[in-house]
Amino acid sequence: MKLPTVALVGRPNVGKSTIFNRLVGRRVSIIEDIPGITRDRIYGQASYLDYRFNVIDTGGIDISKDLFNDEIKVQTEIAIAEADLVIFIVDGKEGLTINDYAVKDMLKKAHKKVIVAINKVDNKQAEANKYDFYELGFTNYVFVSGEHNIGIGKLCDMIISHFSKQDYNDYDETIIKFCVVGRPNVGKSSLINALLNEQRVIVSDQAGTTRDAVDVMFTYQKNRFVAIDTAGIRKRNKIWERIEKYSVLRAMKAIDRSDICLVVIDASVGIMDQDKHIAGYIKEAGKGIIIVVNKWDLATQTKKDFQTQIRNQFPFVAYAPMVFLSAITKKELHTLMPEIIKVGDNIKREIKTSLINDVITDAFMLNAPPSYKGRRLKIYFVHQSGIKPPKFTLNVNDKKLVHFSYHRYLENKIRENFNFVGTPIILQFKNKRDE
Repeated sequence: MKLPTVALVGRPNVGKSTIFNRLVGRRVSIIEDIPGITRDRIYGQASYLDYRFNVIDTGGIDISKDLFNDEIKVQTEIAIAEADLVIFIVDGKEGLTINDYAVKDMLKKAHKKVIVAINKVDNKQAEANKYDFYELGFTNYVFVSGEHNIGIGKLCDMIISHFSKQDYNDYDETIIKFCVVGRPNVGKSSLINALLNEQRVIVSDQAGTTRDAVDVMFTYQKNRFVAIDTAGIRKRNKIWERIEKYSVLRAMKAIDRSDICLVVIDASVGIMDQDKHIAGYIKEAGKGIIIVVNKWDLATQTKKDFQTQIRNQFPFVAYAPMVFLSAITKKELHTLMPEIIKVGDNIKREIKTSLINDVITDAFMLNAPPSYKGRRLKIYFVHQSGIKPPKFTLNVNDKKLVHFSYHRYLENKIRENFNFVGTPIILQFKNKRDE
């Protein structure tokens, strides 16, 4: 599913972060842990009625000559370029300022759909000012108070009114979609180009299969695939160089649209913190994952040592297979597509109810959970309740008795018995009396 993206823009201190928090709730993006990010939260996902959409928070636009303000302006331009819809937030108490007009000019040039959210409209002074904002020249306005949660529902109604069902339609479900993610210069585009140049790969000339210059549909061994390149923003000057990390916004959008994510690591540089942040978001998003060590021809250590490092640095995705190759020399390139096919099968693998019940029953008999305050967990019945990723619902006497260590034990037992390499699996515990 392709999720629409909404960007929140405006000058400093108009309440963008407060409205961001209202829209996305408590979900905190992995981006906040990357050194150098200037905002506590910059990327999240909102749900409203039957719709979901990505939300980007941005720094406040200030036209003063401070270099830091130039960086924020560029960051905002990136967010606007990524967005399907922009929420222009203004301060209803203070009225229009020169910085508001600067933001207006940016949005007019971008030719994006815009909703003007007049924030802090919660007193008589704000009520007196609110009609002044119509001179900005946009069509859609809404009066809100992020702090007091006033008008947020109406804002959400206006947001989803701009989305059609086509916004949520992506490729046919039979097509495996994989994205190539990683830090700048690890060889993401080179890897896709190398795959497409393989003799067994046929590039489709179907109109519309390349969107935003990042999606490529192709056929491999009679199966159709979509490769999503997330190379993103290139360095243009000193400001762009410092905010290269914001290409991760595109990577996150690609992750949400993909079935499988290839985390590309540069063998000549080694594992970096941002590699782990990206892998963490992939797990949170419930996507298949393959760790691809590129530039293996430049490696200075053995494959065994590198594999050990990966397992130590990525314990939260211990189920991820590893591929070592070189996109430039094409050494071991042939091992990648078969691995993508395997993981593609695993993320939609379905297990018979009788088999999963046998595995869980045997695991329970082999290692019963410890009692808690005189009570012990009982598991009555298990069934698979979803795919992409595989989800299993366990009917129990009291889900509060499930300790995280026993949760992990049951997951490991499922993995021992069934092939779920490359995919997360979700265990959902449900009280039998709640049925």
